[in-house]
Amino acid sequence: MSGVPKRTGEQEPALTHEQIQARIGKRLDDVAKILAGALVAVAGVMTLLGLSSDVVFVALNNDSWPIYVASLCAILAIVCSIVALLVHPTRRGNLWETVVLILGVILYMAALSVAVIGAAKAAGGNGRPTITNIKVDGPRSRLKLSFDVHADGVETGASIEVFVNAVKADLSEPAVGPDAYSSELRPNDKGVVEQRVSMPMSLPPQAAGISIMALNAGDGTQDECGSLTQRGPTCARFRVP
Repeated sequence: MSGVPKRTGEQEPALTHEQIQARIGKRLDDVAKILAGALVAVAGVMTLLGLSSDVVFVALNNDSWPIYVASLCAILAIVCSIVALLVHPTRRGNLWETVVLILGVILYMAALSVAVIGAAKAAGGNGRPTITNIKVDGPRSRLKLSFDVHADGVETGASIEVFVNAVKADLSEPAVGPDAYSSELRPNDKGVVEQRVSMPMSLPPQAAGISIMALNAGDGTQDECGSLTQRGPTCARFRVP
């Protein structure tokens, strides 16, 4: 049977230089499109780690630098991806597009890393304690004082110190020498201190009220209640009739 013999294997026609560069450019464009979603990806990671909009506003109010850096890196990564998409697919253009994409990938990874740091920093309370649910019952000679102490993000080696004093009319000068109550509260494995304090208390005649102070003892200092420090104490002062 006559006929044209079949080839056991057919080779694709050789690609021209322009076609090769076009293929490389298309692959680089695909990477650039992926990087274009950098801001969305960073926002998703921050949300996944518990960095809600409320926490973001708190972090911005506290000048949390990781939030600004992560946003800036994500925006720059998007700019790099847009620039890469606009580069013409020539040999030199693909080289420049590769450089721009490498820079975009570095910025993208930096944004993700800093976003994790920002989420961890903003989600925690930096060890600042709060005093809530203060309640006083009974006459001055047999008072029953109760309150709650809460703190987030307390370091493992730190503690929350709590002091209760009877104070004079200015609500700052102690009416008696020693503290009526003092304690050192240690955080749990998650860095959280949660304590309900309930204690009897007798006010001397010269006392006009009660002062409660809670502070993070991690820095070893007892700052004034009005000091502008990151770990400044929390104070509650009130008069007792």
